[in-house]
Amino acid sequence: MLELPLYLYLLFFAVAFIYSSVGHGGASGYLAILALTGFLTPQLVPVVLILNIIVSSTAFFNYSKEGYFRWNLFWPFALGSIPAAFMGGWLQMEAEIFYMLVGIVLLSMAGVIVFRVIYNITFDEIKKVKIPVALFSGAGIGFLSGLIGVGGGIFLTPFMLFMKWGKIRQIAAVSALFILVNSTSGLIGHALTTDILWVGALQLAAPVLIGGISGSLLGVKTKKPNIIKVMLAIVLTVAGIKMLII
Repeated sequence: MLELPLYLYLLFFAVAFIYSSVGHGGASGYLAILALTGFLTPQLVPVVLILNIIVSSTAFFNYSKEGYFRWNLFWPFALGSIPAAFMGGWLQMEAEIFYMLVGIVLLSMAGVIVFRVIYNITFDEIKKVKIPVALFSGAGIGFLSGLIGVGGGIFLTPFMLFMKWGKIRQIAAVSALFILVNSTSGLIGHALTTDILWVGALQLAAPVLIGGISGSLLGVKTKKPNIIKVMLAIVLTVAGIKMLII
């Protein structure tokens, strides 16, 4: 049984709400909260992955139900990422400099998205996915995701937007399933080296489930795509800060 204050449950709900609105599971946000409040331990990383699975499942269900999921956008990334996420979850590594660089990149991505929203810069042209690039980038994203205990959406979503490989809601739907399979693979890898705190995951399941359902419903129902982009910028900012303070 984890002794956690009430405000942590409320913060986890808020993170799940915001992240699920863009098809993400919230792992980087949960880790940031735990790090900032002094509760972060290696044993809680698998718990975060379990919460990630719960929230990304709700996001994928709501986005795919509305017809936004595209299999051709998903499978090349997943094919490379699933085994790589397992290896990243299994491998134990100290990488402070790596975290710092990733944090700077994520904050830069958030800044670019906000700039595009403020100045109403849009890219209507959708390009065809390049399979080799998707396979290799998926493997890289999967490995990094398993290594640091996230589902990979914080890397996949901005990458796909940059490559113009889908519209924002299509990318959100693809990211949700991508996060789901990567989190599952990474959790299996962690299970080989770490005792899973199932009771801790059960304690936090309710607030993130409620937040995930309500947030993803906001994402699919809103008629203003810029709201989703702003939510994504918030997600990337939280993830970037988390990388810098971990």
